[in-house]
Amino acid sequence: MIELKNNSLTFSFPEVHPSACLTINFQRTLRIPDDDKEYPLPPGLGRFPLQHVDDYSKHVPASWIEHGGVMLPMYQSEAMWINFHSDYDIDRATSYPFAIKVATGKTNAVTGSEWTRGLNRDPKQDYVVSPEQPWLDGYCVEEGLIRQFVAMPLGAGYTAEEQVTGKAEHGGLQIAVYPMRREIYERRFPKCDREELAMESTCYYLDEKGPTYVADMGLAPGGRMRQEIYRDPYDLTDWDPDHSSRCFVHIANSMVWHQITGEYPPTTPPTAQEYTRAGLPWFEWYDDKNAALKGSEKLSAMKSVATLGKEKKDVPMSENSPVDPDNVVILHSDSRTGQVREFRDE
Repeated sequence: MIELKNNSLTFSFPEVHPSACLTINFQRTLRIPDDDKEYPLPPGLGRFPLQHVDDYSKHVPASWIEHGGVMLPMYQSEAMWINFHSDYDIDRATSYPFAIKVATGKTNAVTGSEWTRGLNRDPKQDYVVSPEQPWLDGYCVEEGLIRQFVAMPLGAGYTAEEQVTGKAEHGGLQIAVYPMRREIYERRFPKCDREELAMESTCYYLDEKGPTYVADMGLAPGGRMRQEIYRDPYDLTDWDPDHSSRCFVHIANSMVWHQITGEYPPTTPPTAQEYTRAGLPWFEWYDDKNAALKGSEKLSAMKSVATLGKEKKDVPMSENSPVDPDNVVILHSDSRTGQVREFRDE
């Protein structure tokens, strides 16, 4: 079952296990410079507002009604990262594991392959795993590097879908969620006794870090960012293909969001230069427990928005000045919820 709650998608599988619940939200963020430098993680600037497509059937493209799902507004001057949060099972002192497939325009964001049913590792893993993967900021182009999810009008030739398939057909995002099989989960994560539970406080939850406009938007490869996409630490047969949920997330140009919904989109985000000049933090995620995927040759071969814009003699980005972040906060995968960093005497 999929529910829309507080601008988040909640995927719940009570028929599998009471703790089998995954929340996904889409975080607004600044668009990092598309200059082939490698940048740390930008901040979360709040969740994108989500609305049911069916509630606005008279105002959205027919293909959106066909696919159902939800929709969000996005400026070309901003970017997106996807936040994953698995429910914590206190009796077993762990978050329930999920395999998550993410595609943009039905082009897989991990492998660059076309959308297929089920989970695959041959020849490459085509999904991410929560809670090991807390978020996804873009396309897996190399080991330890992604290209940021940025919005471009569908049909202009910039989106990943158009670069990989040559077609401007679907746009938006497609997400499929697979819970771990109950028997596997209970065997891998046995219940803890009360004394152990009192000592255990680790949790994977992280706070949320006049012209004519085209309504339908797709996601395109933006600037290069340091982020690892982790290998699945479980067996492929651990996942439950009989209990999965899939959702379309349509992206509307922010300029037509008001025409569709009657609501105004959020204000435009700051540029990377404005954000850095204000001394606000960027982030690095450190995890030495999980191995990273190598990256996709198909996705690596895509041209970024800035590169393609030069070839087209177009100006798809009004602001692309390089920045040099000097306030970078290191986040560790073993940080405990509520943990306060200790002062260390020099």
